[in-house]
Amino acid sequence: MSRDLLLEIGTEDLPARYVMPLAEALRDGVAGGLDKRGLTGGTARLFATPRRIAVLIDAVPERQPDQTLERLGPALAAALKDGQPTPAALGFARSCGVEFAALGEKDGKLHFVRQAPGRTTADLLPEIFEDTLKAMDALVPKRMRWGAGDETFVRPVQWLTCLLGDEVVPLARFGLTAGRLTYGHRFHAPAAITLDAPAGYEASLRAARVLADPAVRKRECRRQIENEARTLGGHVRITEDLLDEVTALVEWPVAITGHFEPRFLELPPEVIVATVETNQRYFTVFEDAQQTRLTHAFITLSNIESRDVAQVIAGNERVVRPRLADALFFWQQDLKQPLSAYVENLDSVTFQKDLGSIGDKAGRIRALSSTIAGELGTDRATVERAATLCKADLVTKMVYEFPELQGLMGGYYAAKSGKSPDVAQAIREHYLPTQQGTPVPSTPAGRILALADKLDSLAGIFAIGQKPTASKDPYALRRAALGVLRICLEAELPLDLRALLKAALDAQPAGKRDAATLDELVEFVMERLRAYLVGGDITAEMFESVRAMQVEQPLDFQRRLAAVRDFVADAAAPNLAAANKRIRNILKQAGDSAGSVDPAKFAHDAEHALFSKLGELETLNAATPDYGARLIHLAALREPVDAFFDGVMVNDPDAAVRSNRLALLARLDRLCRSVADLSCLPG
Repeated sequence: MSRDLLLEIGTEDLPARYVMPLAEALRDGVAGGLDKRGLTGGTARLFATPRRIAVLIDAVPERQPDQTLERLGPALAAALKDGQPTPAALGFARSCGVEFAALGEKDGKLHFVRQAPGRTTADLLPEIFEDTLKAMDALVPKRMRWGAGDETFVRPVQWLTCLLGDEVVPLARFGLTAGRLTYGHRFHAPAAITLDAPAGYEASLRAARVLADPAVRKRECRRQIENEARTLGGHVRITEDLLDEVTALVEWPVAITGHFEPRFLELPPEVIVATVETNQRYFTVFEDAQQTRLTHAFITLSNIESRDVAQVIAGNERVVRPRLADALFFWQQDLKQPLSAYVENLDSVTFQKDLGSIGDKAGRIRALSSTIAGELGTDRATVERAATLCKADLVTKMVYEFPELQGLMGGYYAAKSGKSPDVAQAIREHYLPTQQGTPVPSTPAGRILALADKLDSLAGIFAIGQKPTASKDPYALRRAALGVLRICLEAELPLDLRALLKAALDAQPAGKRDAATLDELVEFVMERLRAYLVGGDITAEMFESVRAMQVEQPLDFQRRLAAVRDFVADAAAPNLAAANKRIRNILKQAGDSAGSVDPAKFAHDAEHALFSKLGELETLNAATPDYGARLIHLAALREPVDAFFDGVMVNDPDAAVRSNRLALLARLDRLCRSVADLSCLPG
């Protein structure tokens, strides 16, 4: 026999960020606890609103299967002395609840086994619930205590519901005993709801104006928001994070539209979006699908169907107005002087106590940007002007209030100050990419500025000995390293990593700037490259085959790696890899193999054939920069290499012949490593 199980914890309003994690922990804890005890049920569904988290599992067995209880005790050598049980053996017997004579032996140890009837699910649920609550507590660093009790939870618990089929499981916790009552919407349906069985849970709550399934509620939120936008003739901006948050704030979503004064549209769209979305959890509406022309409308979700919706709208408009008014004030105050006027204030803002001020950092960025621009043939004047101003917005009123707008505001202020579009755009995007999935800068100057900024941070923090640990990365250096790599790869910039990092390290005002620190830096960034590139059809062996060549230009590394990936699919690849391993071992054991090859000393046709093929392939490879083509050429070595090892003894007694053959193998080895070290590949 099996029954459906429902467990619900009803609370005061939960913080939005905890609603889904707690609901998932409840589902996983209860379902996992049942499964661990041999009570595997059917589908486990979670339900989550601001006032409740619940799990409903269908077809849960009513009773465990009979259990085999088995324990191993002390080793026989420690359990018996002169044929009599030792205190350790007697203690083990007592812990098992039997006499010593009832124990057996297994694997050289005392052994106890007995059959026990399975317990009922209702009897097991209290301990499963306790284990689940402990796991849930770990998700919330600060929990509340309420009333006279000592128990804690993220918010005070108001009711518990637990049904196994049509029977109540009277779980006791938080000063409450679970029953069959639940509660609907606080305002629309505040009366208690009596549940006859778990199957009616979702429908009963829907009738009481609660959409308990978060996925259903999220779809309904999106539908209503988009309908409101269509009614306005606009296009709403919906981010998944904001939609998830507002879904966790309502039980019965009702979308409404409000407006702010058109005068606020003087502000850059990003400022309004930051104010309306981040601070108020409202959705902004644009005139166009590309979201470039903002309207003065916003859409929000109410948790009630108000009889006087105008009052609700007015209340939302009232709270957004002062925030936009503050932003407009900051904007107008910041524009009273050009962006360049803020540069001198950067000297009073500390970047890092050992590495100087933000002004010092901006100076280093300018010098490094100029170097990179020269290497890439980019207009240095534009890059240097942008670098001089790139951090200036950090001391403006707007960025002080909205730190997430750094760079963006600098771009706007630069444009308002009469700077060229190229300079303004470089400032705007020099923090990119900010995280995985965000784009790299779109302009040459922006890319160079972003590289210089990230390289300076990497070099400076490594120099003062504060590199990331396994668990901590306070300066986000892993993200900075990945940003450097993504810019080089996605923008196809042929830059040498070691040279860039050395230039950045040499410019630091403090710390260790020696070769060892530079090696550490290069290795750190190359490990980020490994994490970025390895996966899917790129294996660790492929990566190592290129890494062994000491390639430190990310773009060149990626191109070599792509060629190796394609080459590995060739039938000749395993044979060549195996042959190259053999060659490397022979050369390593032989020591000196640096001499030139003398065909006059060949004694076998296989030597002539291999020498001829090597010359042919060296000529072909010299004529093409295409790594894929070079590796395809190497496939032609399979037969002459096999013939060479079948018919020729490398370690010939004649020292001159032996030396000549080693030189031939050394030349073959160099050709096999013209793109990557083939000996690193499987074969």
